[in-house]
Amino acid sequence: MLTDIEISRQAELLPIQDIANKLGLLESDIDCFGKNKAKVKLSVKQRAQTQPKGKLVIVTAVTPTPYGEGKTVTSIGLTQGLDSIGKKACACIRQPSMGPVFGIKGGAAGGGYAQVVPMDALNLHLTGDIHAVTSAHNLAAAAIDARLYHETRLGSEEYQRQAGVPALDINPEQILWRRVIDHNERSLRQIKVGYGEINGPVHDAGFDITAASELMAILALSADLQDMRRRIGRIELAYSHNGDVITAETLGVAGAMTAIMKQAIEPTLMQTLSGAPCLIHAGPFANIAHGNSSIIADDIALQFADYVVTEGGFGSDMGFEKFCNIKVRQSGKAPSAVVLVTTLKALKANSGIESDADINSPDMHRLQAGFANLEWHINNAAQYGVPVVVAINRFAADSHDELQWLQNKIANTKAFDCALSDAFTQGARGAEELAKKVVAACEQPCQFNLLYENDTSIEAKLMTLAEVGLGGSSVSLSDKAKAQLALLKAKGVEHLPICLAKTPMSISHDPKLKGVPKEFVLPIAELRLNAGAGFITALVGKVMTMPGLGVKPGYLGIDIDDEGNIQGLA
Repeated sequence: MLTDIEISRQAELLPIQDIANKLGLLESDIDCFGKNKAKVKLSVKQRAQTQPKGKLVIVTAVTPTPYGEGKTVTSIGLTQGLDSIGKKACACIRQPSMGPVFGIKGGAAGGGYAQVVPMDALNLHLTGDIHAVTSAHNLAAAAIDARLYHETRLGSEEYQRQAGVPALDINPEQILWRRVIDHNERSLRQIKVGYGEINGPVHDAGFDITAASELMAILALSADLQDMRRRIGRIELAYSHNGDVITAETLGVAGAMTAIMKQAIEPTLMQTLSGAPCLIHAGPFANIAHGNSSIIADDIALQFADYVVTEGGFGSDMGFEKFCNIKVRQSGKAPSAVVLVTTLKALKANSGIESDADINSPDMHRLQAGFANLEWHINNAAQYGVPVVVAINRFAADSHDELQWLQNKIANTKAFDCALSDAFTQGARGAEELAKKVVAACEQPCQFNLLYENDTSIEAKLMTLAEVGLGGSSVSLSDKAKAQLALLKAKGVEHLPICLAKTPMSISHDPKLKGVPKEFVLPIAELRLNAGAGFITALVGKVMTMPGLGVKPGYLGIDIDDEGNIQGLA
């Protein structure tokens, strides 16, 4: 079989205007970026307000493994399958970060014959939205340090005389806003800035990956441009020596940050290999952010398509939980069905049983043990009151007997149905069975449930997430988190939802705990207010907001050939 990038390169793409027309967009609704991608203007939301809304389908997965479960393959394949059976469908996915592209995970265009194309354009830059977020974020960081420098150099009175604005008296030890970059770079996690006579004062700083920026969350959760402007203004950047909060509005940088992101708020329209439309927007990670594509993209797609397929990052304990308790809470748009992706390899890897045997070889003992992880995720998704369809992403080496056993086991769970998916090897045709079962699931009556209410205390929300959301026994707060909790209560922000930042490699906080961990205590290291995004981030254990490159990073295999074509992207 051809590689993903070879399949992408050989595809006969339709002009992006044809994809727009297929979705129901007019020529005046888009701004083209070449032949294969276009920005969709937000004005289409007003034009289509009276149209019936489509069904929203959220794709999630079992606990991730190094083998890859094919969640994006399934999202794109399902969209193609729905299109193939005569349903008007649109996918809504996140823009890939170059951190994973050049790190260990690879791109996020799907794979095989279930891809967004051209995949190299999607994985590298696209229309520049992530760069816009990076620039806007770092402008705020530069503005803080410039203000700190000039007020320190001139003194408050002289600064106010020259600048014509009040001095802020920023406390360099209480700067909350770190810098960002769209690469994995562990050496930048903790740095000092301000060295040199004309650069000070010296203070601690650091970098996160751009996907973890609050601006990225704001981009994903904003309803429109003016809403984004208001949210950016609320971002808390630092404290003064007197303990006063300094926001982006206070600093006077919110307007310029919004201007940088003005075009980024428009989703990018692309196509799948079969010519189905796909909206690409925002790029937050589900382990350190809320991990879902934008409310704006969903809104536009739901106004024009019968079925909208989106996905939450990592497993159902990560992006799906945050989709339900953060995104739905802000958008008001609950899903009609959940697709839960699994593979034979994933269940064997999640069994917790060490084995030297090839993961592709039949191993009923590990498969049976690993099934508990799938059943946990089925139950987790089902508790939100939405029908669950399990998609078994089939690999060439999969055993027929093991696949049959797995389907029989799923039939006795809370799942509405299950289907084998051959989208990777067969494209739209290989996902038609899954598409039909998702359509049937969307017709089922359901009552969507949030895991907790707004007026619940922060401590109670954390306990609910630990016990009901993850299956743990309790939570423990570090001294730092306890002090931050007191401050959050004093600010009056207890109504905000919680965004758990934890490892995606286990349902628990410990990546070594496989299967279905129980009776664990969830350790809360920090509590951070994201006032603009509208949630409180709880950092669990040793989670990092800036990844590092591994021993064999992905960039080692990426190059160009003699004709200038990119090679090695996956």
